[in-house]
Amino acid sequence: MTDDARNALGRVGVWTLAYEGQPAGRVRESAAELEELGYGAIWHGEAFGRDTVGQAWLLLSATRRITVASGIANIAFRDPIAMAGATRTLGEAFPGRYLLGLGGHRVDDTAHEVDGYPVPARGRALATMRSYLSAMDAAPAHGPVPDPAPRRVLAALGPKMLRLAAERTWGAHPYFVPVEHTARARAIMGPDAFLGVEQAVVLDTDPGRAREVAEAHVAGYVAMAPHQRANILRLGFGEEDVTGRPSRRLVDAIVAYGGTEAIHRRVREHLDAGADHVCLQVLSADPAALPEREWRELADALLSPAPPRDDRRPADRRRPN
Repeated sequence: MTDDARNALGRVGVWTLAYEGQPAGRVRESAAELEELGYGAIWHGEAFGRDTVGQAWLLLSATRRITVASGIANIAFRDPIAMAGATRTLGEAFPGRYLLGLGGHRVDDTAHEVDGYPVPARGRALATMRSYLSAMDAAPAHGPVPDPAPRRVLAALGPKMLRLAAERTWGAHPYFVPVEHTARARAIMGPDAFLGVEQAVVLDTDPGRAREVAEAHVAGYVAMAPHQRANILRLGFGEEDVTGRPSRRLVDAIVAYGGTEAIHRRVREHLDAGADHVCLQVLSADPAALPEREWRELADALLSPAPPRDDRRPADRRRPN
């Protein structure tokens, strides 16, 4: 038996934050085109633009088949009871098409109750996420129950969070990781858990220009995201790779840049290392612009036929969310 949810996602999707700055009508048009191009999923980030639930509804209502995935819904921005209710609503309205990615970090405060229902304490990342998932599971459910139930994944990087993702959710959605992390994640989570990896790419055959965009992306994360920096060091990179200007070695590991062949090769490497799905974040000199030309070129190069993989895992890997 095959896993219908994995089949629906396909091997390649799109990851983007650019929709946050676009008018709703423009987002609808773009999402419909991505579906027609053959991508398996649209992963949308959440920063300080549209709320992730509203963004998901906008994308789902503009499309018919494609999976829409939050990459990620920040648990610091909303109560778990509200998140559970929103997820059920999206799952009922768009059966089998919404994938909830959870991440972020809640700090301060203590555990308490709202109308008798538990709200998790905020503190260490692993304990906080475990409590958040438990609070979502305990949230009251009145009215229709979505069938199938929406899947959940975690923005897991370290070994403990990856294990939690495999134990309590459908799997993991690692962000800002090299192929080596994909292999480690698969070994930690085992053969059954879903592994959907974000891969940053620059589609530009001018090496200097492409590397400049790639380096700016990497520099921003190692400077402003301590958990990403810690993960890079855990993978064997040194302080010299992440201090000041990021090293060429680190930039090349995190971002695939060049022509479609280079990006195709990186996707294949992730799949061979154990990923089920790779979502491509197209980088450019203007991060607010929609990379429509690049999405079209990558679809032509990667989606027909699908990138090959070395799949030695069992065919039947169905698991609950």
